[in-house]
Amino acid sequence: MKNKLNISLSLLLPVQFLLIAVLKTNPVWVEHFYSQGIYPYISIFLRFLLGWIPFSIGDFLYAFLIIGLIRWLYLRIKTSFKKPKRWIFSALATLSIIYGCFNLFWGYNYYRLPLHTSLEIETDYTPEELLAYTSHLIEQSNSLHYELTQNDTLQASFPFTKFEVDEKAIEGYHHIAKEFPELTYSQRSLKPSLFSIPLTYMGFNGYLNPLTNEAQYNRQIPLFKLPSTTSHEIGHQLGYAKENEANYMACLTTMNHPDAYMRYAGYTFALQYCYGELLKTQPCEAENLLASIHPGILKDYREVRLFWESHDNPLEPFFKLFYGNYLKANNQPQGIESYNYVVALLVNMHQKQN
Repeated sequence: MKNKLNISLSLLLPVQFLLIAVLKTNPVWVEHFYSQGIYPYISIFLRFLLGWIPFSIGDFLYAFLIIGLIRWLYLRIKTSFKKPKRWIFSALATLSIIYGCFNLFWGYNYYRLPLHTSLEIETDYTPEELLAYTSHLIEQSNSLHYELTQNDTLQASFPFTKFEVDEKAIEGYHHIAKEFPELTYSQRSLKPSLFSIPLTYMGFNGYLNPLTNEAQYNRQIPLFKLPSTTSHEIGHQLGYAKENEANYMACLTTMNHPDAYMRYAGYTFALQYCYGELLKTQPCEAENLLASIHPGILKDYREVRLFWESHDNPLEPFFKLFYGNYLKANNQPQGIESYNYVVALLVNMHQKQN
């Protein structure tokens, strides 16, 4: 009986691959029936079920799966992979269940309509538009920085703790939901990662567990970086699976936040993207603008850079390569390097609103 069940579950694996191939060519179906259909109910249910627990159940699940995989490999190697009929279908059945849950609970969002289509904005922009918008971001960032510090050379000192940032991030979504009802967020499930230290050495700010819908953030990172990180992970929870779209959600909610410190974190986060793109495409213009950025803002950027440099290790490129390939396998051909799309969303939304 058990073997028949394992065989049946194993046969579902190629069926799931076929379904993904179909969904990739039908994003309207995914958007209507899944992302705006059943997914919000799945997401809210999982957050209601696990969000009240102060630590991450998903982190324990990851640990259990890793330990289980190591044990399974040990037993297979110990027996020289004998009697493959006994373990192949069992392994494929387990993989089929995990893959099915991954997609049903969250992963199908990778194949929804692109965000620019939903927002009805373009994905291209002129060099002049990029330059003008980057200048606008510098002006707004400088204004907020001076409002908070009264001194253009000082770093902004955030008046809340890392453990209070999640409340601020949720408040940002509540605020923006007045204009974008689809960004309504309820049943919070945002937690510090139990693996924050190894996560730091891997080079990551946070992640969403797709099996539990818990958003985890790296509590080691500088406070300046945390508002965009937590807002990014909430974006994932709301069904924006692609990294570039979740980054845009982080910009949207922080830049429009009622709290000036959160707006400062948001504008400087957006500025980092746009200035980086300007530096690649119009280096002379970028160099000219650099002097207009308050030294205190540059100190905040420097703090983040030094933080990551101090935790640099030889394995980090491997983790980034692995994650980049994971993104490419899930309908993100640019992998981690998808900054240009975020810039396009920012520039064109600004054009639409002005």
